[in-house]
Amino acid sequence: MARRGLVLMAVYNGAAHLAEQLQSFEAQTRGDWDLIVSDDGSTDGSLDLLSAFARRWCEMPQRHEVTVLAGPRLGFVRNFFHLLRQVPEEAPFAALSDQDDVWFPDKLERALTALAALPEGQPGLYCARSLVCDEALQPLRVSPLLQRPVSFRNALVQSVGGGNTMVMNAAALRLVRAALDEAEDSASHDWWLYQILSACGGSILRDPEPVLHYRQHGGNAIGANTSMRGRLFRIRFILGRRFAAWNDVNLRALDASRHRFTDEALAVMDHYAAARRGGALARLRALRASGVYRQGRLGTVALYLVCLFGRL
Repeated sequence: MARRGLVLMAVYNGAAHLAEQLQSFEAQTRGDWDLIVSDDGSTDGSLDLLSAFARRWCEMPQRHEVTVLAGPRLGFVRNFFHLLRQVPEEAPFAALSDQDDVWFPDKLERALTALAALPEGQPGLYCARSLVCDEALQPLRVSPLLQRPVSFRNALVQSVGGGNTMVMNAAALRLVRAALDEAEDSASHDWWLYQILSACGGSILRDPEPVLHYRQHGGNAIGANTSMRGRLFRIRFILGRRFAAWNDVNLRALDASRHRFTDEALAVMDHYAAARRGGALARLRALRASGVYRQGRLGTVALYLVCLFGRL
């Protein structure tokens, strides 16, 4: 797998939808990839499906190697971290994949074309919108356009790049592998990638077009939040206790890599950390100084409310 890109797929009891996702890989207009799977202890037919596709792809003119690893069995975040640690130095790119989506045929090509426009050696993280579908892949809605720029000030308080759309270039992968040696955990693997790469001066590229069918069903680890009901749920999440707990986890993970941050990112993070301690007025001043924001105004207002009440 030396000079080819990688698709990194986390699997856990995904047999119901896995074949459709694998078929969508096969239909990609870019064929220079191999697949690494981390199976987190499936007890259904997932491994049999993967073996069948591995045999089939080995016999095709455009071969794709399939490597199946035993996952850590510690949840989807650790499973994706496990996958990222397997990426060899020479890999030119890596794309993250869930087990139950269906990629559009040009997904990889769009991502790699966008990343190729970056200067040589510049870390790049591509992500995109998705077509949210029901379990039968009937379209429901397109994930929303972002209202504000992507940046570390946004990444610190909101995950906006779906991991199932993410593709990283070689420079980004080098940075991520180094940071993973120090990060023990994160609230979410895709959120951490957005945070660490934006903090270290990487380019975050958000495609305004959808690139995959994002299947919603009872087994989603984290579902879409594109409906009004979903957005209101996220606001309640910020106002609740769980957001503060996730901040604890994320800030510990980021602090381990602070020596890699840009000066601007260091200042943002330190102001944000200060907004979580001290008196109410000092907290609000620190939050304002950090410049952090969520994509929607209501979400940003919610940040200031939880800061005021000492629950950031």
